[in-house]
Amino acid sequence: MNVSSERQTSPVLIEASALTRCRHRVHLDAAFPDELAAAPEHPGAKQRQEAAATHREAVRQRLFDANPGDWARIDPEGPAWRRAEATLDACRRGADRIWGAVMPAEPDTGRRGRAEILLRDVERGGYIPVIVVNHKVTDPGRGATTSGLFAWEPVVDETRKVRSQVRDQMRVAHLYRMLERHGLASPAQVGGAIGYGGDCILVHDLSAVLEDYDARLADRLAIARGETPTEPLQIGECKTCPWWPRCREQLSATHDVSLVAPGQRAAVLRELGVHTIDQLARWEGDPPETWPQGSFEDTVVVAKAWLAGAPLVRRHDHVHVRRADIEIDIDMESYHEHGAYLWGTLLNVAGISAYRAFVSWDPVPTDDEARSFAEFWTWLSAERAAAAASGKTFAAYCYSRTAEDKWLLGSARRFAGFPGVPSEDEVREFIDSPQWVDIYQVVTDQFVCPNGKGLKKIAPIAGHRWRDEEAGGEASMSWYREAVGYDGDPDPQQRRRLLEYNEDDVIATKVLREWMSERAVHEIPHISDL
Repeated sequence: MNVSSERQTSPVLIEASALTRCRHRVHLDAAFPDELAAAPEHPGAKQRQEAAATHREAVRQRLFDANPGDWARIDPEGPAWRRAEATLDACRRGADRIWGAVMPAEPDTGRRGRAEILLRDVERGGYIPVIVVNHKVTDPGRGATTSGLFAWEPVVDETRKVRSQVRDQMRVAHLYRMLERHGLASPAQVGGAIGYGGDCILVHDLSAVLEDYDARLADRLAIARGETPTEPLQIGECKTCPWWPRCREQLSATHDVSLVAPGQRAAVLRELGVHTIDQLARWEGDPPETWPQGSFEDTVVVAKAWLAGAPLVRRHDHVHVRRADIEIDIDMESYHEHGAYLWGTLLNVAGISAYRAFVSWDPVPTDDEARSFAEFWTWLSAERAAAAASGKTFAAYCYSRTAEDKWLLGSARRFAGFPGVPSEDEVREFIDSPQWVDIYQVVTDQFVCPNGKGLKKIAPIAGHRWRDEEAGGEASMSWYREAVGYDGDPDPQQRRRLLEYNEDDVIATKVLREWMSERAVHEIPHISDL
């Protein structure tokens, strides 16, 4: 492909999302648009897009129902240039609230952008861009500036603090600059974001971010126009990037150090002249003074393990995991922040295992979630009590307890007073006890993990396999939408698929802890063996 001639006829245009994206990806997106268009869509990315669209529509409906006469809605159909003309017409007419705004593309500056909402600043003139996003924009606390949904009245909120979202700041700054070009930006230099929950508008002070925005835009445009070279580097974004197979091949061929020390850690090593895994594996002496996160010693071990092809490395001579007479493996399934619809359990007594699921197939959030959670808690409490009464030891296991703890405590709060629902104190007594064992933490304490510590990475080393080749947290979100009928009739097949996936997860935890107790010490090399 002659990229330079392509760019002569097609000006480079980028949206605000490119400003927080991998720089090398910006280059590849611009240089190979046909390959990008033909690349298969990542299932997780598609699912998030669908969920975001559903959230935006719910917010729109709520706003329109409250004040139907206040809104000018831009027709979402038709070419972008026509929608941009309609947006400018609505602004020039002085529409108070515009939904679905599209700003005119700017071939000279490279900007392209759209806003869910433009609010007219009745005091100062111009418009305030407001975006609708499907993630949290605030946390409990104080100090955020927020406005109600139905009238722009910014005040310092004593119940919320800002949850930092650089991508949101860059997007509203991008839109502000596009409004500014047409003399339509509010002099207040503010923007807004309606996040998950949709109960307020977080106000962003753009005067604090415009300088950073301008610098990022200049950098990404120079990359997209072929004026600034880039090179691949493994970062967190790679997991969902369509270009990762290409980059991984290139990085593997050169033994690039970012394969074992991704992101900022690789940048620090490169500054010290360490560019390859081989160089890192030969490191001697103290860790770098500027090492950003995690154990540097572990990173050196990971480099040695990568070269040796070892999937795990033991830290200690012996591998220890807490075991008990009565053992229960637990795995929870949730749908975004809407609710936990499934508590899956595997009861293991005297070598016999039995799977049991406590599930609600009413779309979450729903009060039926209280029923399934209460049944799960009642059953779990009865098993604990029976073990204690018979003088037997008891342990319950999960893999990475953060999500389970969150939904155990959250469900107790949300459904307080429902039959069978425990108090927060009851839940805390359990999760703070030695009976609640996080196998993820056990793995972290016992092993260095070159390929990551996710259950899908570790359990296969112990011999476990999932029945469904597509099994994974992101895929399960799409299965759930079909299982409960978000977009049509409920699909019983997808319900069975979710139950099998959950059962395989709890079996994986069981297989993993048994393997650690019995075979890992014989199958996994010790650090000193590398």
